[in-house]
Amino acid sequence: MGKRLACNFIVFTLMLSLMLSLSLFLNACAKKGITEESVIEQKEEAAKAEEKIPSEEENLRLKAEEEKAAREARLKEEATKKEAQLREEFENVDIHFDFDKLSLTNEARKILAKKASWLQNNTNVKIQIEGHCDERGTNEYNMALGQRRANSTMKYLIIAGVKVDRISTISYGEERPVDPGCNEAAWTKNRRAHFRIISD
Repeated sequence: MGKRLACNFIVFTLMLSLMLSLSLFLNACAKKGITEESVIEQKEEAAKAEEKIPSEEENLRLKAEEEKAAREARLKEEATKKEAQLREEFENVDIHFDFDKLSLTNEARKILAKKASWLQNNTNVKIQIEGHCDERGTNEYNMALGQRRANSTMKYLIIAGVKVDRISTISYGEERPVDPGCNEAAWTKNRRAHFRIISD
């Protein structure tokens, strides 16, 4: 009986040792697998991180590209503002005539030279020239004089190189004064040719 008990005890101890060894072995294998996978993942992440971190040369290149894009955007914005200003000036700066005259003054010629230049740089623009007079004279006379002023203005632009099919004329005579006053200062303002962009 004592031998049998001793034998069972030995078998039990061996089994327990075997199970413990197997458990330790499996645990070690599992840790090893996790460790190898972790190392591989860490290496991959490090490689990706290195790819994401730009070099000093890359940083300089990116900065130069950003500065170039910002400069181009600024220049484009300035050009757009300048073009809007020139367009507004084209429409809002009139030429003026002496009393009962249709001939162009030296000042009118300078203004028209700038307008002709702008029109040659904007070849899709079509304009209308309005002829205006002061209130002195009959309506019929002033309508005819306003038309002659508009035609005189158009002739200058055509000679300067603007195509005739881009220009139309109309006379308003004394009907649309800039200044409703009845004095020389008002009349001087009202004897004019006004420019209107009708399509572009």
